[in-house]
Amino acid sequence: MSINRLTYKLPNELHAAVNASLEDWRSNNKVARLWQKDASLWSDTDEGRWLGWLTVADEQFLNLATFKQLAAEVKKTKFKHVLLLGMGGSSLCPEVLRMTFGKVAGFPELHVLDSTDPVQIKTLEKKLDLKKTLCIVSSKSGSTLEPNIFKQYFFERVKKAVGEKLVGSRFIAVTDPGSKMQQVAESDQFWKIFAGVPSIGGRYSALSNFGMVPAAAMGMDLGKFLKNTREMSKACGAGTTPDKNPGVLLGTILGVAANHGRDKITIITSPGIFDLGAWLEQLIAESTGKIGKGIIPVDRENLAKPETYGNDRVFAYLTLAGKTNKAQDAAVAALEKAGQPVIRITLPNTYTLGQEFFRWEIATAVAGSIIGIDAFNQPDVEASKIETRKLTSEYEAKGSLPPESPFFTSKEAKLFADPKNTAALSGGKSLAEVLKSHLSRIGPGDYFAVLGYIPMNAENQAALQSIRISVRDSKKVATCLGFGPRFLHSTGQAYKGGPNSGVFLQITCDDASDLPVPGQKYTFGIVKAAQARGDFAVLAERGRRALRVHLGKNLKSGLKALAKAVNQAL
Repeated sequence: MSINRLTYKLPNELHAAVNASLEDWRSNNKVARLWQKDASLWSDTDEGRWLGWLTVADEQFLNLATFKQLAAEVKKTKFKHVLLLGMGGSSLCPEVLRMTFGKVAGFPELHVLDSTDPVQIKTLEKKLDLKKTLCIVSSKSGSTLEPNIFKQYFFERVKKAVGEKLVGSRFIAVTDPGSKMQQVAESDQFWKIFAGVPSIGGRYSALSNFGMVPAAAMGMDLGKFLKNTREMSKACGAGTTPDKNPGVLLGTILGVAANHGRDKITIITSPGIFDLGAWLEQLIAESTGKIGKGIIPVDRENLAKPETYGNDRVFAYLTLAGKTNKAQDAAVAALEKAGQPVIRITLPNTYTLGQEFFRWEIATAVAGSIIGIDAFNQPDVEASKIETRKLTSEYEAKGSLPPESPFFTSKEAKLFADPKNTAALSGGKSLAEVLKSHLSRIGPGDYFAVLGYIPMNAENQAALQSIRISVRDSKKVATCLGFGPRFLHSTGQAYKGGPNSGVFLQITCDDASDLPVPGQKYTFGIVKAAQARGDFAVLAERGRRALRVHLGKNLKSGLKALAKAVNQAL
C-alpha cells in the first residue's frame, strides 16, 4: 500500500499537546467512533447525517463503468469544451482538476464558471464554441442562485447556437435526488442527470459525482485516480491508531494548534498542484469557522523571511515529488529552522491528488472535533444568501436596489460602511487617510482580507496581491484574498462566523458592461452588487471591522490609485 508521505516538525510545547490529544483519541476509541458516525464527537446534533463522504471513494470505484461510459460518449460526440456551472463545493474540485491535469488528448477542455461578474462571464463565453460545448450544471440543493442563473443564461446561448431540438442534449445536471434542478433538467430534457449523495455536504463532495462527473468528461483516468484514493481511505480507517492514521494525525495537529492560538494555516503548494490551496481554503474555513472559533486558511500568500510571521500560524507545504520550487524549499526550510510548525506532504504524482482530498476531509472533521464545533454546517453562508435574496427580490419588485450613500467621496473612490464602522473611520481628508484609520485597526494575531467583487483575472489578481503583501509586510499579520461571489461559498463562512480577528477591505466597481439574466428583471451586474452588499451587511451585523471601497468603470486606474493609497496609509 502506498500513500502520500506526511512529516512534521513542531515546537516542543505544541508537540507535547498533539501527543496528549492523540492519546485521548486512542483511549476514547474516537477513530472508530468517527467511522461509526458518532455525532457526540462534535456538537452531538445532526453530524451523523453528514458523513457519507467516508465511504464514497469505494462506492465510486464500484461505479467506474458509468464514468467510463460517459467519457466514451463525450469523446465520440467530439465536444471541444466542457463548461462546469457551479459554486463552492460544486466548482472548486473541478477547478483543481482542470488546473492540475490540463487538457487531456482526445477530450474536450474543461472550463469552470463560478462568478456572477458580467465581464468575467463574457470573457469565458468568448473562449467557447457553443455549438461544441457540453454544459454541466452542478448544484447540490438545486436552489442555489448562481448555478440557476448560469443555466438560464447558457441554455439560451446554446439554444441560439444549436436550435431548440438539440439544446437539452448539450446539458448534464449533477444534483441531489428530487431537487429543483432535477425537475428543471427533466423538463428541459437534459442529456444526463447524475445524483448527488444527500449525506455529503458540498465541501466534502470532491470524490462524489460533483467532482468525478467533470473528471470523466475531461478524460481523466478515474480507475487510476480512485484506486490511489482508496489507499488513503484504507490508511485512515477505523482500525488504524491515531498516531499512524494520516488523516487523524494531520487533523490533530491542526485542531490542537488552533486551540493554542495558531489558528491560521498557511498553504504552500508546488507549481504543478498550486490550485489545491483554493479547494483546501473552502474545506477548512467553511468547516471550522463558526461560533467565534475556527482556522483561517491563508492561500497564495508568497513566502517571506521568518521574522515577518507571528506565532499564530501553522505552515503546510504540499509538493509534487521531483517538481519542487527551489525558492519555496529554501523559504520553508528557513521557517522550520526559526521554530515555526511545518507540515510537509509529498505527492509522488498528480494521480495521487485524490488521497489529499480524502486525507484533508478526515483531518478537517477531526480538527473540528478538537476545536469543539459542528464541522458540517455553514450558518453564516446562509445568512449572506438571505441578505442577497432580499436585495434581488426588491430589484424584481421595484426595478432598483435600495439607495445607499457613501460616507466619503474622492476622485478615486467612494467609501461605504455601516454606522459603527463609519464612526470609527470618519474624519480622514483623503482616501489614504481613511485607509490609514482602517488599517491601524489591525493588531497582533489579526488577519487582513481583501474581498474583490471584480473580474477574477491575472491582472486583477496581481493588483490585489500587491495590496495584501504590502499589508502583510507592514503589519506582520496573515492576509487573505478572495474574489466575490465565489468566496461567499468558501472562506466567507469563517470571515463572518469564525474568530473576530479579521479586518476586511471589500472592493466593488462599476461594471464595464452588463449581461441580462433570461427570465428575470435583474442582470448579472445587479446580482453581483446585491451579493457584495449582502456580504457587507452580514460582516457589519457580526461586528466585523470592514470598509467597502467602490471604484469607477476604469478598474485598472482605480486599482492603481487604491494600491497607491494603501502604500501611503502604511
